[in-house]
Amino acid sequence: MKGRKEPRPEKIKAVEEFSELIKNYPIVGIISLYKTPASALQKIKKELKGKAVIKVAKKSTLLLALEKAGKANLKQFVTDYPGVILANINPFKLYLFLQKKKTPAVAKPGDVTTKDIEVKAGPTDLPPGPAISTLTKVGISAKVEAGKIAVMKDKVVLKAGDKVSLELASALHLLKMEPMEIGLNVVAIDENGVVYNRDQLFVDEEKLLNDIQLAIHNAFNLSINAEIPTKETIGFMLAKGQMQAKQLATEAKIEG
Repeated sequence: MKGRKEPRPEKIKAVEEFSELIKNYPIVGIISLYKTPASALQKIKKELKGKAVIKVAKKSTLLLALEKAGKANLKQFVTDYPGVILANINPFKLYLFLQKKKTPAVAKPGDVTTKDIEVKAGPTDLPPGPAISTLTKVGISAKVEAGKIAVMKDKVVLKAGDKVSLELASALHLLKMEPMEIGLNVVAIDENGVVYNRDQLFVDEEKLLNDIQLAIHNAFNLSINAEIPTKETIGFMLAKGQMQAKQLATEAKIEG
């Protein structure tokens, strides 16, 4: 039985250099470059200049470099089209930046979606004809209204993580939907040993802002009702006290 081949010197050198680069950054992210156009990758690299570095490597090279750099906890997240993003900025800010750089794209057969695809009820520009059959084949309820095809009810046609079929791709194309996104897909990010997956990195900015506003409103009311003055409420409490004093003086017929 023949022994295992020794790795080529150039591969050993590539792994060494890659691992040393990884060690220089507190934020190490694994990204998937599946169906990411080279033009989109170059654009994002340019916009991240000075903030983060993106490196693309063979899967085997990346796995070895992660192991050597002490980031074996990220090996399970390496995909078939891997890359690594190295940064000094907060992982949540980094993830949000990359998400905002994504652009909509049509769904093609074999694509895997990262979120549910839902077709909303309402009119379309489609004339009566074979299009109805194309839509109903994938479970989209449709009929003719006012001379055009209309979708009768909301329908989730694909769950996150599932593949787009040829029939579904045709139906979505007819509806002029672009449910896919072109850009860098973050799989996981390590911050000094703590690993966040993409679900944990996602922050709904609108919901977060609403929650903060509600918390401020509730804290303000608590301070007033519990009569615990703060820098933010003392002015309101003094004004309220003055108004109550004037009202008491008026009712008691006490001249000021």
